[in-house]
Amino acid sequence: MKRWISFLFILIFVFPAGIYADSNPPMRVHFIDVGHGDSVLIETPKGQSILIDGGQPDAGPKLVEYLKQTNVEEIDLMVATHPHFDHIGGLIEVMKNFPVKQLIDNGRADSTRTYAAYLWVILREEIPVKTAKEKERLQLDDKLDIQVLNAGGDIESNNQSSVVLKVSYDEIDFLFMSDVEAEQEEDIRRKYDVEAEIFKAAHHGFSSSSMKFLKEVNSQAAVITYSQANGYGNPEDRVIKNLGKLKTQIYSTAKSGNVVVETNGKEYSVMPEFEPWIEMER
Repeated sequence: MKRWISFLFILIFVFPAGIYADSNPPMRVHFIDVGHGDSVLIETPKGQSILIDGGQPDAGPKLVEYLKQTNVEEIDLMVATHPHFDHIGGLIEVMKNFPVKQLIDNGRADSTRTYAAYLWVILREEIPVKTAKEKERLQLDDKLDIQVLNAGGDIESNNQSSVVLKVSYDEIDFLFMSDVEAEQEEDIRRKYDVEAEIFKAAHHGFSSSSMKFLKEVNSQAAVITYSQANGYGNPEDRVIKNLGKLKTQIYSTAKSGNVVVETNGKEYSVMPEFEPWIEMER
């Protein structure tokens, strides 16, 4: 009962009334709780499925079950933002269980067993792979604008070369920062319009999200993906305080569980599995 009262409070006081007043089909963005790692499912307005990352290898079975419960039958676009095990690990199990029409990644390799297994299943399932290019727009659902703001290039670090996406549905924008660091964040800020209502914080709330960048993003809600017992000190107090100063509503998969955002392109609602993290300072 407490959870539903909290959810009702969010809908009434945080988000505008009449959220689905027009005829635009909904888009749903699922920030999936895969422990310490990233995984985001986008159900596009035309019913296609985009999966961005998959968490660690042991998250694979949980991710597969979540996709089945969401009635996903195939993945129209899979995005592996970079080849670290907490991003591509769970994708291995997904590729074994669902047809994948197209996979894009940052074109970089990693010397791990997880990456070797990732490559093996791509080859076995004959999944088409493309390297993401900065500035390109991904063609999938014509109601969406999907732009690559960072990818690969000559950068040596896998984190720094992560695929960063901005996904826009009419007036509502989502910014997915993967694991980029402060240097790439500043570069993205200078080159692109980064303003977005919903912001997936970079690198599990660690090492980036400067106040200058967050002011440009001007997000109403931020999602941080991590597990409470992560051993890395994520998220940093500085990141939480910066978001708090800007009055950004914070959700984390560690405390909110799965976080689903639904939008008609004009307005949106946020539906956390558990109560949102509303504490702004620690």
